[in-house]
Amino acid sequence: MEYEIGPEESVSTAVVRAVSAVEGRDPCSLRPLADVVDPAALDSLFDPRDDGTPRTGGRLSFVYDDRCITIDNGEYLTFQLLEDRSCDDRDQESSDSCVR
Repeated sequence: MEYEIGPEESVSTAVVRAVSAVEGRDPCSLRPLADVVDPAALDSLFDPRDDGTPRTGGRLSFVYDDRCITIDNGEYLTFQLLEDRSCDDRDQESSDSCVR
């Protein structure tokens, strides 16, 4: 699945929203994202530079809630079940208040 991250949406919030939407679960019922990755650090990787210019070209993959999550350029988020494909395979191809 692909999810477009909104211009005012943090990357960490987008991860939780996208996974909860696909699973049909309340975001607060998911495992805390902070158990897997520091949400503030994740957001800062894709935040604009100090002078306001956007960062470009970044890609990060990690496992969250039995899914391989890949964030491209802080604009798109893709994920799939681990049983379908590993995060390593995906990388070689080159994808709120409840965020704790």
